[in-house]
Amino acid sequence: MSLEALVQDPTIPAESGPVVSAPYNESGFNSSVMTTYGRYPIAIERGAGCNLWDTEGREYLDFVAGIATCTLGHAHPAMVETVTRQIQTLHHVSNLYYIPVQGELAKWLIDHSCADRAFFCNSGAEANEGAIKLARKYAHTVKGIEKPIILTAHASFHGRTLATITATGQPKYQKNFDPLMPGFHYVPYNDFEAVKNAIAELDDGEHGVAAIMLEALQGEGGVRPGDVEYFQQLRKLCDETGILLILDEVQVGMGRSGKYWGYENLGIEPDIFTSAKGLGGGIPIGATLCKSKCDVFQPGDHASTFGGNPFACAVALTVCQTLEQEKLLQNVQERGEQLRAGLRAIASKYPNQIAEVRGWGLINGMELKADIELTSADVVKNTIAEGLLLVPAGPKVVRFVPPLIVTAQEIDKALVAVEKAMATATK
Repeated sequence: MSLEALVQDPTIPAESGPVVSAPYNESGFNSSVMTTYGRYPIAIERGAGCNLWDTEGREYLDFVAGIATCTLGHAHPAMVETVTRQIQTLHHVSNLYYIPVQGELAKWLIDHSCADRAFFCNSGAEANEGAIKLARKYAHTVKGIEKPIILTAHASFHGRTLATITATGQPKYQKNFDPLMPGFHYVPYNDFEAVKNAIAELDDGEHGVAAIMLEALQGEGGVRPGDVEYFQQLRKLCDETGILLILDEVQVGMGRSGKYWGYENLGIEPDIFTSAKGLGGGIPIGATLCKSKCDVFQPGDHASTFGGNPFACAVALTVCQTLEQEKLLQNVQERGEQLRAGLRAIASKYPNQIAEVRGWGLINGMELKADIELTSADVVKNTIAEGLLLVPAGPKVVRFVPPLIVTAQEIDKALVAVEKAMATATK
């Protein structure tokens, strides 16, 4: 069944199973699943393209995309074909053996980036863990630093493991999980002087800054793009000092910025960068990528049972190839410009409520004014009522991260829903 058929006729059941007719039993779910999420009262059953349907048959335009993950939307024919073929052929085998499609995926990523080597895992947090371990071993074995420190930014987000929530410069994610991992220090984002001061302060002969780990654009921190001059200054500083520059591309990479990688918008190349989310288009996979100079891992240093298995790699390779073959970067650039122009037009109608619209490609934020009661969660609740799914990026920023296949008509439809939601919020 084609994607077009599913989109044009939403009454067609998904191939994975029949449509549920009864309302979803939330209490039954909550009695069995840990309450680690504040869930909206919607039970999603199937999707096609940029559309989702809940168990009661209601249709939504999906501008969440699994939080910047469903690169090709839902039920994309290329992914369906690959998933079907690969599960019938070979879905998992140990990394004790060569996995040809893993090598093919690594080559695609290397050919389309500044990296020389790739390590595969299952998620963004794991990819960032790999980058942290790589930087620490590099510090010990190449730089001779006894107690390495990694600088990260305030308002950053790098994952939910103990090391990555420590790397995350947001106390709300760290509360009640102490003692946190040692070896991290926070600086303001886009502030070069703060970085220089921290390096001077922390270098005492025993401790030393081994790496600077940043997002090219802060996602969870409010969709805040990196400043070009700041990152170019950092690159020069790292070249002069031997400090590694690590970029977390988990949310902004894989074409979401309008280029394959966020760092391309900044005119620099990192030493290490990470990918996940959009890499597998919704199938779990992550990657730690690096230049050969910092590829210091040896057998036994790092591993992942499921990382880089044939199933995940085959799907990720299909996502990568489809991005290229369907020229989706151009669509991301054009639809991103259309979305920002539309949001700015809405902002001009609500100058007392909306402070700013910003972003790259198809990762954009609409920031509400700090001195009003209206929150991003309020706006998201109102857009859901209009059939549009959005996600907050902090208490005052509404995030727009649709699939990269989104059409001009779908952008227009989303903008209508946002304007209606703002009108409701300001009554």
